[in-house]
Amino acid sequence: MAIKATIYKAQLQLADMDRSIYGDHSVTIARHPSETDERMMIRLLAFALNAPADDHNGALEFAKDLWDADEPSLWQKDLTGQIMQWIEIGQPDDKRLMKASPRTETLSVYSFSHSTPIWWAGIATKITRARNIAVWQVPADQSQALAALAQRTMQLQVTVQDGAVWVGDGAHSVEITPQRLNPVA
Repeated sequence: MAIKATIYKAQLQLADMDRSIYGDHSVTIARHPSETDERMMIRLLAFALNAPADDHNGALEFAKDLWDADEPSLWQKDLTGQIMQWIEIGQPDDKRLMKASPRTETLSVYSFSHSTPIWWAGIATKITRARNIAVWQVPADQSQALAALAQRTMQLQVTVQDGAVWVGDGAHSVEITPQRLNPVA
């Protein structure tokens, strides 16, 4: 019998001063049996960093990337089904990114491993023609500290200001400084 996903619930209080987006989000995350706390929390971080101001162009949702190879980690579809945002977590290969790029307005990648510089060196020149791809690195020590906040039920405060992100649960806080690896097109 297959192992089922573990359900996590998070209440996010988002104050993104860089984008002037503020709000509360109730999020349910299905954590795949092969997924670590660290990867799940990076998905949650990506949600907070990309949450739209409103749902007029569709809501940002967790997709089934670990279950379905044709889906990203998160996506936002407008009311017609057109993909507005495609968000990958980890180190996808260049073929996956180039296949997804024409299907969406923006494509973001959040990598969080110590091996990110090696992965990036291998694909950086292969994705330059796709102008809608933004690649971000979350330093590994910061992603591991973020993983320590993982609980089945979470109440998190996320503050974004001047490119820095603070994630706290009332008892602990983690500062995260995502770094853009590719230049802004």
